[in-house]
Amino acid sequence: MAVREVGVHSLAVVEPGAVIGRNVSIGPFCTIGADVELGDDVHLVSHVAVAGRTSIGARTRIFPFSSIGHEPQDLKYRGELSRLDIGSDCLIREGVTMNPGTGSGGMLTSVGDRSTFLANAHVAHDCRVGSDVIFSNNVMLAGHCRVGDFVILGGGAAVHQFVRIGPHAFVGGLAGVENDVIPYGMALGNRAHLAGLNLIGLKRRGFTREQIHDLRRAYRLLFAAEGTLKERVEDVAGEFSTHVEVHEILDFIRNGADRAICVPREVKDVAG
Repeated sequence: MAVREVGVHSLAVVEPGAVIGRNVSIGPFCTIGADVELGDDVHLVSHVAVAGRTSIGARTRIFPFSSIGHEPQDLKYRGELSRLDIGSDCLIREGVTMNPGTGSGGMLTSVGDRSTFLANAHVAHDCRVGSDVIFSNNVMLAGHCRVGDFVILGGGAAVHQFVRIGPHAFVGGLAGVENDVIPYGMALGNRAHLAGLNLIGLKRRGFTREQIHDLRRAYRLLFAAEGTLKERVEDVAGEFSTHVEVHEILDFIRNGADRAICVPREVKDVAG
């Protein structure tokens, strides 16, 4: 164990080989595996179990009864040496579970910086979660999901495996998300449908009135009743040729693969 300026409670267990940064605080009844790396100023409050090939970035705080880096809940997992990487300045509250990757999913689960995971949230194997995201209590993210920056998921939301959620999207509480949610979109209900744009989030993050106005116009055109989704995407691309945020949505739709696109209830064409 490499230790410098570290506070390890006498009732904590840190296995030989673990790499511990400066000014780390490891509370009572924590267990730290041999292949774990803790960045500077990480704080494990108590009863935190960190295992596997897991790295936790600087200043991240983890609260009691969280299980971080234990083997994936995937019946196909055969002990491959996959990883879990968690960024800096994250907040991980009580009972959160995060699993490493698998051989069929790229061998990595990753979480960005400044992200918040409230009590009993779950990040499954092979997920890629961006920075500045918020998982409210009891959010469940199945395997192989992609969650962009600044996404917020309301309490009890459940996300199907392989679903993508674009940057700045909002998913309402208790939503059951089985299809991809576009960037800047708002998904509600079970099964979730697209219910407009995340206007409150856009305003809070400093998007201009002009940007929001253009996004709203593009949204109405994309999910109009006429034509197929593929045709509407090309029409919107021509009309908003220089609008970066609109093209982020269009690229997201074009690059879809495993799941259909989440659409408003009145729109039937999801495949294009």
